[in-house]
Amino acid sequence: MGILQVLKTQLLCHLIICYVFLVSGFIINLLQLCTLPLWYINKQLARRINCRLGYSVSSQLVALLEWWSGTECTLYTDPESYPFYGKENAIVVLNHNFEIDFMTGWTFCERFGVLGSSKVLAKKELSFVPVIGWMWYFLEIVFCKRKWEEDRKTVVQSLHNLRDYPENFWFLLHCEGTRFTEKKHKISMEVAEKKGLPKLKYHLLPRTKGFCVTVQNLRGTGRNERKIFFTLPFGNI
Repeated sequence: MGILQVLKTQLLCHLIICYVFLVSGFIINLLQLCTLPLWYINKQLARRINCRLGYSVSSQLVALLEWWSGTECTLYTDPESYPFYGKENAIVVLNHNFEIDFMTGWTFCERFGVLGSSKVLAKKELSFVPVIGWMWYFLEIVFCKRKWEEDRKTVVQSLHNLRDYPENFWFLLHCEGTRFTEKKHKISMEVAEKKGLPKLKYHLLPRTKGFCVTVQNLRGTGRNERKIFFTLPFGNI
């Protein structure tokens, strides 16, 4: 084991990484707060600035995934579609197996230059979390309470607000709605059988409402748009 690998296992190294992330994160949040007056003068400029500030936080987590943990993310895709990644708005549908799935999605956003402007559909509670949640608030992340009666207006309005976003962005969606477990899979397939739907081997029955609402409200933004479906397998392929 090399010196670098040994250092990565040390508690002091972990504390330094956490300290840098939290301190820099709070500074970024403060700078984002300072962009509020600019929002009323030049909204598009404020958005562009927040994309750069958000990137400063998100890129640290991507670095942790690839550098610190040594996770190697390999993309298998259609060669004809590849040149357009990052040059168009896209709705990216991901499966959900582990807590780090969102970081894997961010890794691909980083590779195609849309990490700072990437969007997600997240639980409302996350908007109150320091650093990440506050950063997301200024990046106009779409928050929901998972109660459609309450989310109908707020989610649609949040998505509609992104139609004139000045940067290309990827909107990341976990259509399964929750992490995959054997227990959840069994229940999900029972529901699929009752509804006469195909049984899935490695995925839960997707919740289509969020996907449909997202597509309907982001369609026709005046830019080229693309829907990308990623499957995230972990381990050797």
